[in-house]
Amino acid sequence: MEISADSSAPPGDLASWALSILTPGSAEPVPPLTTVAGDASNRRYFRAMFGGLSYVLVDSPPATEKNQAFLAVRELFAGAGVRVPALYAADLERGYMVLEDLGDQLLLEQLRAGAGAEPYTESLDLLLRMRAIDVHGLSLPAYDEALLREELGRFPAWFVQALLEQSLDASEERLLAAVFDILVSSALEQPTVVVHRDFHSRNLMPQPGGGLGVIDFQDAVVGPVTYDLVSLLRDCYIQWPPEQVEQWALSYRGQLHRSGLPGVVAPEHFLRWFDLMGLQRHIKVLGTFARLYLRDGKSTYLADLPLVIHYVQEIAHRYAGEEPLLGEFQQWFAARLSPVIAGQSWSAAR
Repeated sequence: MEISADSSAPPGDLASWALSILTPGSAEPVPPLTTVAGDASNRRYFRAMFGGLSYVLVDSPPATEKNQAFLAVRELFAGAGVRVPALYAADLERGYMVLEDLGDQLLLEQLRAGAGAEPYTESLDLLLRMRAIDVHGLSLPAYDEALLREELGRFPAWFVQALLEQSLDASEERLLAAVFDILVSSALEQPTVVVHRDFHSRNLMPQPGGGLGVIDFQDAVVGPVTYDLVSLLRDCYIQWPPEQVEQWALSYRGQLHRSGLPGVVAPEHFLRWFDLMGLQRHIKVLGTFARLYLRDGKSTYLADLPLVIHYVQEIAHRYAGEEPLLGEFQQWFAARLSPVIAGQSWSAAR
């Protein structure tokens, strides 16, 4: 998350509130806070020392952030054996929290430094723990048709029209609607599980004692079994060879089967679910990243657009024979949007 000099200043009473919670009655002075890199939301994170221990203080405006959901999902995941930050205090009226400090290292940094594929064994194990959570009776929102279509709608509104400044005619709108129907149908036919919704290398944190911590989970829903898997393996921030991605995906399917968890269909059917779920996610992400830049002023996400565009074109082309509409969409994207994209300052073609 980009933080300007003005917005980085914490609320005046955040540190004193935390001090009163963590060291009640202490004469310890209010400690200074240092800004911690955040996420795509309006939440802000600060690190401080209390009693010789490091904590993360959160300023999460209740008017815009899902604080109750964060607390509920944190408890749900912790109960399933998923490593999430411990909660020491929360004031929901002000949107303040005190969390365990899981450190600064993201899995993405480790992977870029040459860690190889080993961390994916741990990541897939975490997914299995999340998959084992019984979804019956949970109060989590459903990843239903309305939400899937709202996400897909960000692509024409924010990426095509707002960012690329291209208007769509009636035939183009019909093509997108037909493609979106295919993607929504594939998503809704999958077994449903607890979905983190942003399970990728920027939300996984290697821990000094081993294992991975999981953050940014407040948007969790009950939805398609392949969603978090494709978020991890076709990560918007790092790319793996297609053969490796397929091998991991099928290995995960095998683990689902051995564990008696949802998602056991024929391998080729599972891969279709996986691929089309990824296409839905990446079309959504193009719109979301454009919106983060245009509406929220977060320009860093523009640098991640070329990889997401690659995923969209790759999968649409792969299924062109099986789903002619996806082939038509890929050709339209290449002919209509790619020349415009090539002229953008963030384009990989420049």
